Amino acid sequence: MLYLLDANVLITASNTYYPIDVVPEFWEWLLYAGKQNLVKIPFEIMEEIKAGRKENDLLLDWINEKENTSTLILDEEVRMDLVQQVVSRGYAENLNDDEIEQIGRDPFLVAYALASPPRCVVTIEVSRPAKKRQNRKLPDVCNTFGVQWCDTFAFNRELGFRTSWRR
Repeated sequence: MLYLLDANVLITASNTYYPIDVVPEFWEWLLYAGKQNLVKIPFEIMEEIKAGRKENDLLLDWINEKENTSTLILDEEVRMDLVQQVVSRGYAENLNDDEIEQIGRDPFLVAYALASPPRCVVTIEVSRPAKKRQNRKLPDVCNTFGVQWCDTFAFNRELGFRTSWRR
């Protein structure tokens, strides 16, 4: 199983429960899992993270380290037909430009997961089935396509992250 990380997984971990300078074990483990081809970040999601740079951003410094980027980046091209299918069936057929901007890069995650199963999307978003159009949550879009998804903590449990992990 390949786990595809949403930007919010890394951003929230860095800003709250796994700060890079406080819990470096998580970030070392993440790189290890990336080297084992268990965890990847699609290019479009990596760009979304980089676009949110703030002053003294340890996450962006970590991401921008050449080895980290090359270890974690998903090395494949997205299938645009799948992205379009995710947007039209997963959100709505007639989204306007503002709605598409609000969705962000989430359709790419689902498209990459659809391209080569079994893959699991990891996100901190919570299912909200009543939400419509651009307000749909990533877990609900995944459910529409039968794509597996989980939250950060299920991901950590599944792959065995511990602060005392060893290679």
